[in-house]
Amino acid sequence: MISVSEVSHAYGQTPILTDLTLEIPRGGVTALVGPNGAGKSTLLGLIARLMPLQCGRITVDGLDVTTTPTDQLARRLSILPQASEVAPRLTVAELVSFGRYPHHKGRPGPEDRAKVAEAIAAFDLEDLADRPLDNLSGGQRQRAHVAMTFAQDTEFVLLDEPLNNLDIAASRSLMQLLRRVAHDHGRTIVTVLHDINYACAYADHMVTLRGGQLGPMGAPGEVVTDSLLDAVFGTPARVHRVEDRVTVLV
Repeated sequence: MISVSEVSHAYGQTPILTDLTLEIPRGGVTALVGPNGAGKSTLLGLIARLMPLQCGRITVDGLDVTTTPTDQLARRLSILPQASEVAPRLTVAELVSFGRYPHHKGRPGPEDRAKVAEAIAAFDLEDLADRPLDNLSGGQRQRAHVAMTFAQDTEFVLLDEPLNNLDIAASRSLMQLLRRVAHDHGRTIVTVLHDINYACAYADHMVTLRGGQLGPMGAPGEVVTDSLLDAVFGTPARVHRVEDRVTVLV
């Protein structure tokens, strides 16, 4: 479980997050959703210790992210930030192998090679393993980056807007893979999503943010309503419900 307690954050005099307290459950896919500037990426970055915590406390599986040694935290938590460009001539297999560095420190062994192969298989990249990144489509390249994060073999995986610049086919494929990996491999995936319909379709749990403040949380079928769209996103879109699934009509 990821626990966030009384966390606030500001850039200069501009508040970004205000007194957030929440728990992200273990297992499955949790989507962080909200309008631009809501603080989603900032919250993800604070959980991953990509920036110093200014106020409050965050723990990952009981480990305080402020005080836990980097090596220990890297075995529990991995993150793929939005900016994840690497040398384009790297092959898929070479890129995915970078995810093992926290474990082997530059001296990979049989277990590391096995974890790389497992990640390549989990994200359907076997036929592309020897192909350079600059010969891939955007969707294939993003799958390779996510596979690298998966190869780190952490229970908690953080993804910041993994669907950016992907078309509908690549977006659906990646979200299906993430949901399958979370459930089949016992991972907790926390992802920032802009499209609420992808969150509704593939997330087990949803956390909403607006203006740096926490909104409703829970299963998408319980959280997403007409009133939520108005309050959180500021739009009068309607929600269509079929059994326990919801879709936002645009």
